[in-house]
Amino acid sequence: MEDEGGVCREVLQNVALVGDKWSLLVLGQLRGGRRRFGELQRAVPGISQRMLTVTVRKLERDGLVSRHVRASVPPQVSYELTGIGRSLLVAALGLGEWAVEHRVAIAAHRDRFDAN
Repeated sequence: MEDEGGVCREVLQNVALVGDKWSLLVLGQLRGGRRRFGELQRAVPGISQRMLTVTVRKLERDGLVSRHVRASVPPQVSYELTGIGRSLLVAALGLGEWAVEHRVAIAAHRDRFDAN
């Protein structure tokens, strides 16, 4: 059995999977199904080709997306959510709903705190 410190470390590492600026945006764009690389790049405002490449490789490595290559010239690469990726997106959407629901109250608390 693993010690609590090891479990906590693993949980933090897994939460960090989507803690960067781009991962959740990319996962969200894949919720409708498989998308080609260029489609993803156009759908995620401000992401560079390099950053999209780094992001989808990381998500693929972690098992959140699967990569599909169609033999053509040039090869056509597309990505889609895996089961784990879909389950993460459900949790992330719940967090997003919470953020929207509480955004006014949080902003008010920040304003009061900053005024002091």
